[in-house]
Amino acid sequence: MAERYERHRQAWTGEEIEKLHLLATKGMGLKAIAKALMRSEESIKTRAKLDKLKIRKLR
Repeated sequence: MAERYERHRQAWTGEEIEKLHLLATKGMGLKAIAKALMRSEESIKTRAKLDKLKIRKLR
């Protein structure tokens, strides 16, 4: 069963965007960022692409 995210389909706040930028520049992976922001991985990917951020792919 898919996880439920607290911020599902809600607009991004300035604070969330700042945190996304910070975590991405620290080199955190997609899953870790999604969990930290309580948003789906797809939401994180979409926002990162909009802001031209690179998210590390951890293997």
